[in-house]
Amino acid sequence: MAFYCYILECSDGTFYTGWSTDPQRRLGQHNRGSGGRYTRSRRPARLVYTEELPDKSAALKRERAIKALSRQKKEELISSQ
Repeated sequence: MAFYCYILECSDGTFYTGWSTDPQRRLGQHNRGSGGRYTRSRRPARLVYTEELPDKSAALKRERAIKALSRQKKEELISSQ
């Protein structure tokens, strides 16, 4: 099973970072309001970055690392894909 770290761009221009085994399904959950609390009031969101990782532990670590990045670094990460 593959694990992914992803970044969503919310309707207000902010970024949301998470992890999932299926980023497209998770995007649907966020856009229906059953995803994270942060995205609930910032719909619709669009998937702007995904990164495949070997296991859940690696996905969680990568999620934390991306969340710690500045907005500029996140934009650079997104544009590098």
